[in-house]
Amino acid sequence: MKMDNSSKPSLWGLGCALPLLFLLAFAAKATPWDDKDPAEVEAILDAKFAEGKYSPKGADSCLMCHKKNQKVMALFDGVHGNPNVSQSPMADLQCEACHGPMGKHNRGGKEPMITFGADSPIPADKQNSVCLSCHQDEQRLGWSASHHDTAGVACASCHQVHTGHDPIQSRETEVAVCSSCHSEQRADIHKRSAHPIRTEQMVCSDCHNPHGSLGDASLKQMTVNENCYSCHAEKRGPKLWEHAPVTDNCASCHNPHGSVNEAMLLAKPPQLCQQCHASDGHAARAYFPANEQTGLMPNAYNAGNSCLNCHTQVHGSNHPSGKLLQR
Repeated sequence: MKMDNSSKPSLWGLGCALPLLFLLAFAAKATPWDDKDPAEVEAILDAKFAEGKYSPKGADSCLMCHKKNQKVMALFDGVHGNPNVSQSPMADLQCEACHGPMGKHNRGGKEPMITFGADSPIPADKQNSVCLSCHQDEQRLGWSASHHDTAGVACASCHQVHTGHDPIQSRETEVAVCSSCHSEQRADIHKRSAHPIRTEQMVCSDCHNPHGSLGDASLKQMTVNENCYSCHAEKRGPKLWEHAPVTDNCASCHNPHGSVNEAMLLAKPPQLCQQCHASDGHAARAYFPANEQTGLMPNAYNAGNSCLNCHTQVHGSNHPSGKLLQR
């Protein structure tokens, strides 16, 4: 796999025009530089990039040692290992496009190369700079200062490149990858009332952009409500008579990841309603004081659907007489 090294990147993640470069470490076993101080490894790699001593034989030099590693060879099952794809690593700097210039690494394998993932001594931001040097598109405009970026999440924490099938790219396995970190949401989606994520009718990326966005919680839309309205268009206003928490934020009443209550409500009515409507003398009171002997008594008006027995149009009403959201 001879290559033309006339143009090589001089800085981390700069100068390469290749596609998805979320490459993992070449070997699954421990590397010879694992015992070195991470700062020392990083300094060595910076110096190697400055020198730019790439192998004239490209991947052939790497495969002399790594060809027996199944994880390494799995790269050629995907687009990143396909030399016929003009923007793939194999069409230019090959392995060194992501793992950095070889330098003296082939002389015993003791000189460090860039490795990826949680076990790498390289900081996540520098790992990601390799990937982002090529993957600059509208899907990643919000990456800088996004939740995953500020949390120090490396691209290789979610993506796999040394494979023909990246699990995060498939709707059948995307949720499993996301929920491996987001354990609270994993618990919510298995509650009795939840979006159809367990049945794979929905996935996390239907609502969120994992690479960041300008909206809250990396939502694909600018606001929570706009995100919800993309599916629940019937709840979109404007309405003649509006309900303040509905126009403010759907999450005021619902947990979008799932709840033990019907309709993913944060609490059961009338307790949910009473968080705002707590005035005495109205049927919205779940309990009313009877006397000192009997204590608090349940309110008969709250049977069945509770407040919704009368106030059925909680998302707003267009009826001329719907001021109280009763019709």
